[in-house]
Amino acid sequence: MTPFPTVSTAPVTGVGPRAARTLTAEFARHNAATTALVIGADHSSAVVEAAVEALLPGDTLTLVAGERSTADLLRDHITGLGSWIADRVRIVETLTEAEPADVLILGEPLTGTAEETRATLDSLSKFQKEGAVVSVATPAVPGQTGGAAAELFRQSALFGVGSDLVARNQPPLRVHKLRFTQADTAKAATLAPAYRPSSVPVTRTMHIDSNGVAAAGIALGLAAMARSARPKSKLWLIPALAAAPVAAFFRDPEREVPTDSDAVVAASDGKVLSVERLSDPRLGDGEFLRIAVFLSVLDVHVNRTPVAGRVTDYFIIDGGYANAMTAAAEHNVAAYTLLDTDHGSVAVVQRTGLIARRIVQRAPVGTLLARGERFGLIRFGSRTDVYLPADKAEAVVAVGDKVIGASSVIARWK
Repeated sequence: MTPFPTVSTAPVTGVGPRAARTLTAEFARHNAATTALVIGADHSSAVVEAAVEALLPGDTLTLVAGERSTADLLRDHITGLGSWIADRVRIVETLTEAEPADVLILGEPLTGTAEETRATLDSLSKFQKEGAVVSVATPAVPGQTGGAAAELFRQSALFGVGSDLVARNQPPLRVHKLRFTQADTAKAATLAPAYRPSSVPVTRTMHIDSNGVAAAGIALGLAAMARSARPKSKLWLIPALAAAPVAAFFRDPEREVPTDSDAVVAASDGKVLSVERLSDPRLGDGEFLRIAVFLSVLDVHVNRTPVAGRVTDYFIIDGGYANAMTAAAEHNVAAYTLLDTDHGSVAVVQRTGLIARRIVQRAPVGTLLARGERFGLIRFGSRTDVYLPADKAEAVVAVGDKVIGASSVIARWK
């Protein structure tokens, strides 16, 4: 029994551990005391398990029983996990008994019509605190959503702060994170970098970005086609042998982010090209301290945020594709991500190079980003520029220094 519209018109779709972790990632990344609300909770579901695992001492988790469970079953399950968890988990019969929360999680994927989906999201408005995030999944398979998927994409274009495809689920799911009211910028400093399934784990400390998996798959597909078309030829070895280095280019290692709150970390791996004070009318008035880093084809190309903040704008400047190490690269195609921080406006610029022709940016406007969090990448050789308020920051690197994204300190707040 729920007071919000029932939107499931297709068979129930499962949420596996990976999808559950993605659904609950926003709750898990808060280091400060946080309240979460799981709607449509099943006592045996991976979503409840992931939400319980995310609990910290100051957190409160509320569970609303879904159609496949009851409040009594949920209470028995939570009680069996011990008093530490039971003291932090509240179970209610219906959503009307719940209090507003920082994070709302729909325990079952949404299906049904676009109108039903809008009605469901509207019914959740009074249970959201200011700046709250609603995490919801929908099947990523054509014909299984009845309009819900299209409506959630529309909602994401307006209010989305993250969207992840979880291919390793049956069926594959698309997880949308929606924020309908503006979040407090100060909260970004209390967040851990978000879990993103776009990185495929290879070892405990090394991942491959999904772009690398796709690129390696294309190379292996070309090898298979070449061998099938010309079985006596060895030409198939060229794309087959290229698959491994192509995947390695998109490697995404785990990084340890400095705990010093005054530290500004590198947005990428590479070598410092310049450290200078300048003005940029695209960023508004005032002088900025710009630290530019060149990425060779051997460097990790996943980009990370140098400071914690809220994304306030994102735009692309058209231009050429000059060598990123030259002065002409100032006029290359560049993607500007602007952040509102406790120290003022900060910009991270992903700039293309001679070989790089593709910029990936995964942080929509309104997203809260933790310091050192992944937010995009540039394919092949390129450059990242970090712009800091010149009167508030002081560089601690010099031209020629090698830096490591998310780990190396490039500047400090005065």
